[in-house]
Amino acid sequence: MVIVMKTTAKREDMDNIERLLERLDLGAHISEGSERTIIGVIGDKRLLDGVPLELMAGVDKIVHIVEPYKLASRAFDPNPSTIKIGDETIGADKLTLIAGPCAVEDRDQILEVAEYLKNCGVGFIRGGAYKPRTSPYSFQGLEEEGFKLLAEARERTGLLVVSEVISTEFLDEAARYVDIIQIGARNMQNFQLLREVGRVKKPVILKRGLSSTVEEWLNAAEYIINEGNYDVILCERGIRTFETYTRNTLDLSAVPLVKEISHLPIIVDPSHGTGKANLVTSMSRAAIAAGADGLMVEVHPNPKAALSDGPQSLDFPKFSSLLDEVKKIAKVLDRSI
Repeated sequence: MVIVMKTTAKREDMDNIERLLERLDLGAHISEGSERTIIGVIGDKRLLDGVPLELMAGVDKIVHIVEPYKLASRAFDPNPSTIKIGDETIGADKLTLIAGPCAVEDRDQILEVAEYLKNCGVGFIRGGAYKPRTSPYSFQGLEEEGFKLLAEARERTGLLVVSEVISTEFLDEAARYVDIIQIGARNMQNFQLLREVGRVKKPVILKRGLSSTVEEWLNAAEYIINEGNYDVILCERGIRTFETYTRNTLDLSAVPLVKEISHLPIIVDPSHGTGKANLVTSMSRAAIAAGADGLMVEVHPNPKAALSDGPQSLDFPKFSSLLDEVKKIAKVLDRSI
């Protein structure tokens, strides 16, 4: 349920509604737009049966949200969300670039990538410390040492750190080192992990599951938001279909669709979406044209020697070329990188 306030509503009117909801053990999420303010009611709406909210001072109308994802829906908040992290803002006119290796392999590797990305004007570095791999014999990551190396890269370059958490066991550890917590595709419906992440005061990138519908994806975001963490960034990274030439099928139609039904920012990962380095630039251009708020791209100094996902990683010259290409698309759409 959303309470839409009149343009003439006073602060006192909103305070009265908040107090009423608090007395009924209900929560309130206030979103102040440029034209009017809305109050999202959190909790069991049946507690409001018989309560004449429409008659309270400052109230314009009551909107009942039919989508199962209440807090992530456009009905809850008609204004696109923006997430501020340090000097960076995700979801604004400036497109967000997150880049780096699939896995942190050693100190020299991650510092070399960080220095390069800083010189390119990229604001975020990504790298896996704990790696959920299909095979138990594949490189599993440096674990906490990987987080420490990412933190060192941040200290040297000022880049903000993005890294994946694969279990509630490592959540507190990750929160000490990273700026954005990533929930990978395999964990999109790990509901206990989502709940715990929702209680951490860190922005979250939520990747779409390998075979998940958009509604399931938004419901996963709902688990995080429902715990009080509204800083959720969706990431389209391809879904599993019958196609075998590419690693996944990058569903770029999800970008404008999510923009229509949700207020959450959405970025695209063309590296996992295709699994092929030669397709990443084309899909990056298409993602920006479709309205994505940013990109997550895998970059490695020597992809052929990468311990994880080398075939989909770009070397430095190819990533520089990608930047040149997406800047052209961004300019047409009055967005910057």
